[in-house]
Amino acid sequence: MRRLRPLQSLWSQRKKAEMYNKVILIGNLTKDPELRYTPQGTPVTSFRLAVNYRYKQSASGGDDMKQETLFIDNVIFGKQAESCSKYLNKGSSVLVEGRLQERRWESDGQQKSKFEVIAQSVKFLSRKTGPEELVTEGDTVPPEETTDLEPF
Repeated sequence: MRRLRPLQSLWSQRKKAEMYNKVILIGNLTKDPELRYTPQGTPVTSFRLAVNYRYKQSASGGDDMKQETLFIDNVIFGKQAESCSKYLNKGSSVLVEGRLQERRWESDGQQKSKFEVIAQSVKFLSRKTGPEELVTEGDTVPPEETTDLEPF
């Protein structure tokens, strides 16, 4: 007969396993990004993404396509924060890689919290190409850079 391991032994094995927190999103900015600086001078940019999810819902014999939209807050630090602030605007498509973080605070005596993505890299997927937005000689083009810089 096989003996069951004590609960403490299982927990110590589980603690040895690494946890994983990675998020990859593709979406469109819902408004222009907001750039600010920490007291130490580190650039920080915040923006909100609209991310769509489509699925098929079978009801009463028909196949209807449904769509859900999530609105997800994102924060990025360092040089890429400045690039995002400079080159992105409402409607821009981006790919964000990062990790989830929960922020907690108190407001009017109530505990509140929200999840946001701490971005480690942002890839620009679209650029405006209207006549007034065409890149001309001497204009700067968004850099293809990523950074792992994060002040905390």
